Amino acid sequence: AAVLATIDADVVALQEVVGASPLKPGQAAELGAALGMGWVMAPTRHLRTALFGNVVLSRLPVRQHAQHDLTWQTCEPRNVQRVDIEVGTHLLHLYNVHLGTALLERRHQAARVASLVHDKRVTGPKIVLGDFNEWARGLATDILAQRLQSIDLRKHLRRVRTYPGFFPILHLDHIYYEGHVEVLKVSLPRDRLSLIASDHLPLVADLNL
Repeated sequence: AAVLATIDADVVALQEVVGASPLKPGQAAELGAALGMGWVMAPTRHLRTALFGNVVLSRLPVRQHAQHDLTWQTCEPRNVQRVDIEVGTHLLHLYNVHLGTALLERRHQAARVASLVHDKRVTGPKIVLGDFNEWARGLATDILAQRLQSIDLRKHLRRVRTYPGFFPILHLDHIYYEGHVEVLKVSLPRDRLSLIASDHLPLVADLNL
């Protein structure tokens, strides 16, 4: 909560969040309350008795929320969370993604994500972001880069590696977009708090619609 308060973003996408259980309200509710933000969760599975999955926090009005299954064969359940957010006169479609760790699994999931983003019934600017679990340019990265615009972090950052947070050696977190989106600034906060708050460093982008 302290790291996110310092970043002061309008919209935050998180993965691997523990949700509500019979005993506790969960991390999503606690973060939302601490930051004064609304939130929506897309659970992928249960962690013991609690929900577990992706969460989007937003200061801006959420107009619609959906999730689409990305689970491949017998691998761990995965999904993509779509949150439609009112930004001034625009409706922004945000896709919060956490892909799998197996090569063929990610290939299947990347194609599915690209197909969902290209749904002609969903119009307006779209942002796809999250943990893509691909540390080198591979099948999933190629599929998404061919079909969507990619924010080239190397143009904005001296270092692009985000995982593991304490000593990052892998570049797992990416941002893609479609439509009229202007990238103003990208940053990767790396202070004492962000190093211990998560196993990923926070990837922050200032965008103009």
